[in-house]
Amino acid sequence: MDLLPASTAMVKLSVILPTLDEAEGLQARLAALQPLRTRGCEVIVADGGSVDGTPELARPFADAVIASGRGRAKQMNAGAALARGEILLFLHADTRLPDAADELICRGLAESGRNWGRFDVAIDGTHRGLPVIAGLMNRRSRLSGIATGDQGLFVRRALFQTVGGYSDIALMEDIVLSRRLKAYGSPLCLQQKVTTSGRRWEKNGVVRTVLLMWSLRLAFFFGASPARLAKIYGYEPD
Repeated sequence: MDLLPASTAMVKLSVILPTLDEAEGLQARLAALQPLRTRGCEVIVADGGSVDGTPELARPFADAVIASGRGRAKQMNAGAALARGEILLFLHADTRLPDAADELICRGLAESGRNWGRFDVAIDGTHRGLPVIAGLMNRRSRLSGIATGDQGLFVRRALFQTVGGYSDIALMEDIVLSRRLKAYGSPLCLQQKVTTSGRRWEKNGVVRTVLLMWSLRLAFFFGASPARLAKIYGYEPD
């Protein structure tokens, strides 16, 4: 495990990426975060047991690469525990930030007086329905105050600790966290967009994926087990 530098001085923003077998294209995505590091942010990669060399590829581009139990909630909590940032930004490995994301977050939170938020999202892909889906996701998020992991959720460290971080569940951890954060105020919804991969949508079929995600959310609302939902989704953490 690569540890953070000995200094415990706070930084303005920590970017935390959970990874699992993300070797393909990972270095390019991490290279895009280097301007943030130049401006004083830190990047932490929390790996869930990759077997494709992801940790080794990440090390030159991150302030820390740590090993964690598999599962995004576990990994993001592990990264947050080591982070020195006043603000924590949780970023999926297949999601790209907009330019100057650190400045947008810090200025937005300061000017709005809010303590957490997310970006709008765009879905990268060739299917004509993806922009419509992204637009509906952004609208739903504004109305509900719920942020998904694809939207680059960010939160002040103090509030993240107050609500106990991510629940250690197999799926829907972002929804549970958003509900807890909403108790302390509504999110800042930045119009600038993160861009997330549409590979799952296009591989499994856009309409089929939409219906699956809606059904999973509805089942979760009515009390279905996150572990069971994760198996239906095709994701089985440890």
